[in-house]
Amino acid sequence: MRNMVLWAVIALVLGLGAYIRLAPSAPAQWHIAPVAADDQDLPDGVLRVVETGPDGLQRLDQIARATPRTSVLAGSVDEGMITYVTRTKWFGFPDYTTVQQNGDTLRIHGRLRFGRRDFGVNKARVDGWLETLQ
Repeated sequence: MRNMVLWAVIALVLGLGAYIRLAPSAPAQWHIAPVAADDQDLPDGVLRVVETGPDGLQRLDQIARATPRTSVLAGSVDEGMITYVTRTKWFGFPDYTTVQQNGDTLRIHGRLRFGRRDFGVNKARVDGWLETLQ
């Protein structure tokens, strides 16, 4: 009986891990323009509004693409908006960061997909990108 419970727990953990890593990311759900007038720290992420000049998105794109385990979900510099997916190292939890250039203003929304709190992970990543940008 104990072996059956152990195998059931192992199967559950492996199944959950596979779902987290393999669940599709729908651009229609995540590639949405950030709406913010000023900086906000949220339980599930962060919103930042910064003046970067007209080339802010292009420069930030290079920084984001150099970040480990980060890929582009949708958008491009030419479109003026890009959504990135960054996965955690061990479990592969996805975080989504949408960056939009509007004139000289860059709006950034970093948020988690699974859970309710990100424990400052998105804030640290986005603020790190912005620090590198400056």
